[in-house]
Amino acid sequence: MAQRKAIAAPETGKVAVAAGRGSNIDTAPKDRRRERGEASVQRIIDATIELIAEEGLGSVTMQRIAQHVGSSNALVVFHFGSKENLFRAVLQYLSDQYDELWVTLVRAPGLSPVERLLGAVNCAQNFARQHPKWVSVFVVFSSDRKSMQIYNEIGLPSDLAYTAEARELLIEISRSGGYTDVDIDTLSESLNYLVHGAWYWDHLNPRSRDTNVLRKTMLLLLHQAFPRHFELMR
Repeated sequence: MAQRKAIAAPETGKVAVAAGRGSNIDTAPKDRRRERGEASVQRIIDATIELIAEEGLGSVTMQRIAQHVGSSNALVVFHFGSKENLFRAVLQYLSDQYDELWVTLVRAPGLSPVERLLGAVNCAQNFARQHPKWVSVFVVFSSDRKSMQIYNEIGLPSDLAYTAEARELLIEISRSGGYTDVDIDTLSESLNYLVHGAWYWDHLNPRSRDTNVLRKTMLLLLHQAFPRHFELMR
């Protein structure tokens, strides 16, 4: 998330109180200013997400974002400096949100490799269902030539890390289950393709979001590879 610019305190000619109750009095307004600044940044990010999801990147300007959030263009510039910085903050925010869900569903303590892999399946579907506009923004960033560099810097490394983590889970399930004829590389890439393909299709055809096709297809592939460990979804 973009770093806010420091706000210089006015010259008072007095030495600030370093300890005691005075320090609490001095700190409280700063905390409130920081909270207001963080809330302002989040409102701008949320407004940018909504505009990109609905209209793409071409028509999104700092002025339109300011109007959408009900603030001044100067405030948007103050927080982010430029539209590119704002786009980076948006993509970083969305990447962080997906990572939080991944950590919750895939890396929770005590899960078996099968449960963790099922968590990865749930992560892909739940994220798309709960936050369709977030998914649309991911799709727009990854498919627009001008923004693809930003996506490659911020989004792609995480995508590759998730795929690598899922691949390690597949290897562990194959090894512990005694499966000797599973093409792990093809399977892990196929699961990755399914997620990105489903998200792209959901962006184009929003009515498909509420189906279980993504989950069913991923479980079908896993069942074919590891029939004793994964059941088909009815």
